[in-house]
Amino acid sequence: MDQLAHVLDETPLWSAPFGLKLLDCVEYKRGITALDIGFGMGFPLTELAMRLGSTSTVYGIDPWKPGVERTQVKLDAYRIDNVRIIEAPAEKIPLDDSSIDLIVSNNGINNVQDISQVLSECARVLKPGGQFVMTMNLDKSMFEMYSELESILSALHLYESVAAMHRHIQEKRPPLDAILDLLRANGFMIRRLEHDQFNYRYADGTAMLHHFLIRMAFMDSWIKILPKGREEEIFDALETRLNEQARRFGGLRLSIPWVVIDAVAGE
Repeated sequence: MDQLAHVLDETPLWSAPFGLKLLDCVEYKRGITALDIGFGMGFPLTELAMRLGSTSTVYGIDPWKPGVERTQVKLDAYRIDNVRIIEAPAEKIPLDDSSIDLIVSNNGINNVQDISQVLSECARVLKPGGQFVMTMNLDKSMFEMYSELESILSALHLYESVAAMHRHIQEKRPPLDAILDLLRANGFMIRRLEHDQFNYRYADGTAMLHHFLIRMAFMDSWIKILPKGREEEIFDALETRLNEQARRFGGLRLSIPWVVIDAVAGE
């Protein structure tokens, strides 16, 4: 039980809304082979493995060594023995052609270096008729913050930073139509799109900018789009504007629209 106390926080708040819907879309069958792309610190990999049961084998692929190590601790603590971990990027999946019945990715494929190559690899390893389920947050995510940042940069005539911001958004949250086109180009048939949204709500902009998730997952990327030496000036202005939003609307809300894509490999 002491070991469990260190791993029972296995579902980060960021991953949970996407992952729970993904798990609902999976067609659970005995004796299949599955693959989770970009499993991070083990969700939904561990949950999928337990739901499929010991007759199935679930591979997880991720290049992030600390996440792989954390996931292995969870696998040991939960006594899950049907998972095989691959510490590698998904652009080259070390599995045989047509060897996988099910592929899932919980907000993972949209964060790889080469989405087109990863989807090509998915098409290669997935059996004809195999299920493919991925989630991704959409390009309007956190528009409340990005619109204020763009306004500040434009007022300061920092148009190169405005362009860099838009490139950053497109790289991290590609347009849905672009992803669907890539899937179709690799022989996938789209069966269902399920749109949803959750919100991150804060007392004000100061609280948001100091939140652990923002500092860990977003802040470095935002800093990179700004001119060196002006980061403090710009973030001070952003904080002021977000605090004003919170004052006018009774708190700050960051919208996270997202989608589940349920597809099958071509026959």
